[in-house]
Amino acid sequence: MPIAASRASAEQDLVELAREATTALDALLADATAKVREKVVVEGHVVSKLFDREQRATHGLAWLSTYVESVRQLTAYTQRMISEGTFGEVEEHLVRIGIGEYIAQIIGGIPMSQGEVVRPGDLGLTMSQVGARINRACETLMASGNTVERRARLVELIRRGFHATVGVAGLDETLESIREEMRKFSDSEVIDRAQGWHRTNSYIPLEVIGQMSELGVFGLTIPEEFGGMGLGKESMCVVSEELSRGYIGVGSLGTRSEIAAELILGGGTPALKAKWLPKLSSGEVLPTAVFTEPNTGSDLAHLKTRAVREGDVYKVYGNKTWITHPVRADLMTLLVRTNPKEPGHRGLSMLLAEKPRGTDANPFPAKGMSGTEIEVLGYRGMKEYEIAFDGFEVKAENLLGGVEGLGFKQLMQTFESARIQTAARAIGVAQSAMERAIEYGQNRVQFSKPIIEFPRVSDKIAMMAVEIMIARQLTYHAAREKDSGRRCDLEAGMAKLLGARVAWANADNALQIHGGNGFALEFPVSRILCDARILNIFEGAAEIQAQVIARRLLDGTN
Repeated sequence: MPIAASRASAEQDLVELAREATTALDALLADATAKVREKVVVEGHVVSKLFDREQRATHGLAWLSTYVESVRQLTAYTQRMISEGTFGEVEEHLVRIGIGEYIAQIIGGIPMSQGEVVRPGDLGLTMSQVGARINRACETLMASGNTVERRARLVELIRRGFHATVGVAGLDETLESIREEMRKFSDSEVIDRAQGWHRTNSYIPLEVIGQMSELGVFGLTIPEEFGGMGLGKESMCVVSEELSRGYIGVGSLGTRSEIAAELILGGGTPALKAKWLPKLSSGEVLPTAVFTEPNTGSDLAHLKTRAVREGDVYKVYGNKTWITHPVRADLMTLLVRTNPKEPGHRGLSMLLAEKPRGTDANPFPAKGMSGTEIEVLGYRGMKEYEIAFDGFEVKAENLLGGVEGLGFKQLMQTFESARIQTAARAIGVAQSAMERAIEYGQNRVQFSKPIIEFPRVSDKIAMMAVEIMIARQLTYHAAREKDSGRRCDLEAGMAKLLGARVAWANADNALQIHGGNGFALEFPVSRILCDARILNIFEGAAEIQAQVIARRLLDGTN
């Protein structure tokens, strides 16, 4: 058989195996969902007390569904790349290792965190029930997937100079061009400076922010009529990933504009849109999100900061915390309680609160507003603050939606985009960690050879590459769903859940490869580790993310 024909046959065989495996895993997920539903659903409704009591099962179900979706997206990726003629040897190793390993973990135990592994028994499944679903395709992919030989070959190909960013083929010409432009910007303006910004806890220079504005970062998804580029969320993934590969702080600057613009597009009056969207798009106005409070965290229903209407203004009283980049921001999207008599979410409103830019010497030069910096391990370059409001005034015309009580609903509408964007940031951090590990592993010589030649080092790098690619497929799939106008909170949540874990694992393993040098502040991998850790916390902690995914799976609305 000619080589080309043989290759085509092998590719088709892989697709068929992956499809059959996905069918089997779907059935297993359905079994697990039914078992967990028995624990938490009464008369067709999820009972919150039971749901919380059975968190190991419910959150484990979320992780299982994320793994099954990962295999599905790897399969879809394989089909796309084969049809485009771009499915090479590297891609095949990544897919086979990824699918084989994830099936094995589904059966043997999925790591929800370093110390928590969810196994089929936790979901109410016996091993015989699992065995009845695991078909020949699953067994074949496990046996031939994550093997010593395949991992070694993958790293060999990477060492030959293969570009370490994989799993992005299939983007259109515009997105490919954007990726290249953002990568060049990160390489020339960010990567070599990020360690200095981190170690001195300095702001990302305004000149860098100005360059980002010129590149269109802040107006990426804002409609052209308001001065933006009018692109979709997939472009946001490309930009966020490449900028975060340089430094998570730079990649995160766009998040604030993305959230503010989406809030205004969804709930703003024509006047508010005309006033703020062009300024956000150009980078003239830098926004910050002011939602979290000291004692509420993810429990927004108990938010206490209040806004009292007095004539043409609201006066704001209360405290907010973990506010990113507030000093240099010109606009706050401020979640407040406008009706203290309305319990829970119903009394919340969103204000577009204007403020003057501050400095380190005078952070909040506004009457009725003060703040204290929160010193943090990583995710620097923008600075975190706790803010106190005591009669701070906001124009009443800046009530988003023009009607009180819509704040929580308006915020919820941004969660999909925010979590997709956070997943993309996680991929960028994971990619940065892997590139540092590869570079160090090739240059560090011990016992007369580069340490990358030792299996325990090369195995770590192989799995870094594999899981980056898996997280990328989930994230870009969620973005495409969003761009198509479909509900994608489930997909966005899965992408964020897995992406954050991958970023942390990659950073931890990259530091391990550096050995003692990784523990030294002068080596960037120490910063990358600190930066990676936040991804499992903000935009919905891993536990909250699993809670949301499981609720969707169990309440019958997915």
